Amino acid sequence: MQGFFIWFKAFFGNMLQGILQVFKGIFFGVIQIFDFSYYFKLWSDNGGSFGVADWIFSIFAFILILAVWVGIFFLIGIGIGKIVRFKKSMSSNEDFLEEIAELQRQNARLTAEKEKITQLQVTRAGLSYEQMKKELQREAEEAAMANAAGNDEEKKNKLLADRRFQRLALVDEQYAFYQSPDYDNDITLKSLCEDLRNFACSHNGLYYDIRTIRLTIAGLASTKLLILQGISGTGKTSLPYVMGKFFRNDATIASVQPSWRDRNELFGYFNEFTKKFNETEVLRRIYESGYNDDLNIVILDEMNIARVEYYFAEMLSILEMPDHNEWKIELVPSSWENDPVKLKNGNLVIPQNVWYVGTINNDDSTFSVSDKVYDRAFVVNLDSKGVPFDAPATEAKRVSYSEVESLYRQAAADYPVSEESLGKIAKLDNYVIEKFRVAFGNRIMKQLKTFVPAYVACGGSEVEGVDYMLATKVFRKFESLNLSLIRDEIRPLVSYLDSLFGKGAMKESITYLQRLQKMY
Repeated sequence: MQGFFIWFKAFFGNMLQGILQVFKGIFFGVIQIFDFSYYFKLWSDNGGSFGVADWIFSIFAFILILAVWVGIFFLIGIGIGKIVRFKKSMSSNEDFLEEIAELQRQNARLTAEKEKITQLQVTRAGLSYEQMKKELQREAEEAAMANAAGNDEEKKNKLLADRRFQRLALVDEQYAFYQSPDYDNDITLKSLCEDLRNFACSHNGLYYDIRTIRLTIAGLASTKLLILQGISGTGKTSLPYVMGKFFRNDATIASVQPSWRDRNELFGYFNEFTKKFNETEVLRRIYESGYNDDLNIVILDEMNIARVEYYFAEMLSILEMPDHNEWKIELVPSSWENDPVKLKNGNLVIPQNVWYVGTINNDDSTFSVSDKVYDRAFVVNLDSKGVPFDAPATEAKRVSYSEVESLYRQAAADYPVSEESLGKIAKLDNYVIEKFRVAFGNRIMKQLKTFVPAYVACGGSEVEGVDYMLATKVFRKFESLNLSLIRDEIRPLVSYLDSLFGKGAMKESITYLQRLQKMY
C-alpha cells in the first residue's frame, strides 16, 4: 500500500498544481492586460519614430481595445450577479414552499377538527351527518361555479385588452358556435309587402300606403342604398326601423352629425396613441352581417345634415362594383396576429346582406344631395302622412337574404320589362336629349330593368314602375337646369308622355313636371 500512497500523492499533487496554475494564470493574465506602465513604456520607446497619424491610430487602438476588455469584464460581473441573485431566489422559494406545506398540514388538521365538531352538532340537531355533508358540498359547488364565471369574465376582459378591434372580437366569440336559425321562407314579394304593412299598423301604429311599401321593397332589388325623403313627420325613420322589427333583426341607427367630414365617422379609426381601433356600431353591424344570412338594415338618419359625399363616397363606389369580391374597405394598412377572423390584411369585406337606408329632409338646415348620390340610390318620396286603416294582427317573420334575392331573380325572369315599354323609353330618351340635353344613363336603365319586375311582383303594374323611375331618375335632373329657360318645353313634354304611354298613365312624372312648371 505504501507504493499506492506515494503514487496518489504525486498524482493528486500534480493535479492541484495544475489547478493553481490555472487561477494563477488568470490572475496574472488580468494584471498583464491592464499593465498600463508597460503600454506607456512602449509609447516612450517607439514614440520617436511616430508621425501624427501613428499617434492618432495608436491612441485610438488603445482606447478601443481597452473598452472591449472593460465591456467583457463588465458582462462577466453582471452574469455572476445574476447567478447569485438566482441562487438567493431559489433559496427563498424553497423556504416559501416549506411554509406552504406547513400551512397545508395545519389546514388539514383544522379541517379534520371542524368535521368532528360539525358531526357532533349535527348529531345533536337530529340530522344525519351525510345529509349535512351533501348540503355543504352543494353550496361549495355553487360558489365554485360563481367564481368560475367571474374568472371567465376576467379572462375575457384580459383577452380583449390585447385586441385592437375589441367589439369585432366579441362578435367572433359570439358566432364561434353559431347555428343558422329557421327562416320563414315560404313567402312571395307580394305577401311580404302586405305583411310588412299590416305588421307596422298592428304592432307599431304606423300607417303606410301599400304603394310606399312596394316601392321600398322593389327599390332594394336595384340598389343597396335607399333614400327616404319628404317632409318631417311622415315616418321616414320609422319605416326601416319597423322593417328591422318585422324581419326579427333590429336595424342599426346612425345619427349623422353636421361635423361628419370623412368615412372615419361611419367606420371608426385607428388611434395611434392607444393602439386601439375606435369601432362604431355601424362597423360592428357590417362585420356581424358577414356571419349570418339575415336581412341587416343600417339607417343613416338625417343623412344630408352633412355632405353625403364626404363620409359615404367610398361606400358609393364600392357598392357600384360588379364583382362582389371587390367589395372591400381598408380599415388598417397591415394585419396583426390577433385581428378579427373576417379581417383579411386589414381589409373588411362588405357583405351583400346589408341595406343602407338614408332619411333626408329638404330644408334650409341641410345640404342638397348631389346627382352622384341620387343616381346610385333609389329614392322613395314620403310627402304625406299615412291614412289610418284596420289591419289584421300580423306576426314578424325571420326572412333570409338569400330567399329575398331569389325572389328578386325570379321576378326578373317572370316579369321582364316589355319590349313595347323599352321602345317607348328609347323614344322618350331621344326626345329629352333633343329638348333638354338630359340623357338616360346605363346605370338608370340597369336599375329600371331590375326595379320594374320586382315592383310588378310586389303587386304593382309595369307602367307604374316605369313612371316612378322616370320621375325620380330622369325628370328630377331638370332641377339642376335653368327652369326659366325650359319652362315652355315642359308642357309639350307632358303632351308627349300622354301620347306615348296613354292619357294619364304617367301620373307621377306629369305631377312632378307640373310642379316644376309652377315654380317659375
